[in-house]
Amino acid sequence: MNCVPRFVLFVWLLLFATIAAAQTYPAKAVRMVVPFAAGAGSNDIMARLIAQKLTDAFGQQVVVDNRPGASGIIGTDIVAKAQPDGYTVLMMSLTYTVLPSLFSKLPYDPVKDLAPVTMVASAPLMLVVNPSVPVKSVPEFVAYAKANPGKLNFGSGGAGATPHLAGEMLKSMAGLQVTHIPYKGGAPALADLIGGQIQFMLENIPGTLPFVKSGKLRALAVTDTKRSPLLPELPTLDESGLKGYELVGWNGLFVPTGTSTAIINKLYNGVHGALALADVKERLAILGADGVGDTPQHFTTFIKADIAKWAQVVKTAGIKIE
Repeated sequence: MNCVPRFVLFVWLLLFATIAAAQTYPAKAVRMVVPFAAGAGSNDIMARLIAQKLTDAFGQQVVVDNRPGASGIIGTDIVAKAQPDGYTVLMMSLTYTVLPSLFSKLPYDPVKDLAPVTMVASAPLMLVVNPSVPVKSVPEFVAYAKANPGKLNFGSGGAGATPHLAGEMLKSMAGLQVTHIPYKGGAPALADLIGGQIQFMLENIPGTLPFVKSGKLRALAVTDTKRSPLLPELPTLDESGLKGYELVGWNGLFVPTGTSTAIINKLYNGVHGALALADVKERLAILGADGVGDTPQHFTTFIKADIAKWAQVVKTAGIKIE
């Protein structure tokens, strides 16, 4: 006779404890893991922007912790295996949905082990070359690459990173013989591009634009199907002869599966609120990015669809990890 009341009491106590934990969350510093090196990468830039705003909103430090390596797998796995208490979160990029197609086995399940919170922002990449490459347009670049097979190298922040995928798509669609050089982060790759050790990259706009303006790099196109407001005179790859080329990078927040809905919603509301701030909107515009802030449910549906999408792209393009 007492079983039902005790069970109901247990459920109520559990619910009360969950609500109470969410109301006091965060009660200490939150670690935001970025699975790439600090520097020029958009994932790191976005993490630092959002971490500061969440710190302001929560009254607790949200600390960015860069854990680069293995194309983002190391940092992602750290979060996947962390306690689901909201104190270890992941800021990850499009690479998240590409990795399952590039590696036969990951140490975590991207669908089962991590819960999507929200997509923070999306932004195109920019095709840039070292000025020593004698081209000023995409058609000239393609012609030069074809006339010099195997002589051009492009870099990225790691195998499977968004710039790597963008370069492989360019290679496949244009029929080029170029070589990918993976680095431990976008910043060292960009440094070697400026130094002439590699010849081109497809990298985020904010990381490369200062060097384009200073003449250290030359911009040829953007990877979206629409031009960037930051560089309205710069054509897209699609309109430059590579019809159908489209790659827009994104950054999103994840937590370990098992994290309470209340905590997920608090993180979501924090990010959503940050994206509504005038200074954040201005900063995103400068970065050439669009704030998103979709719901956990919508982002979850997107992640599953994006994994399937890139599985087909990787298979069709024959993209492989060196």
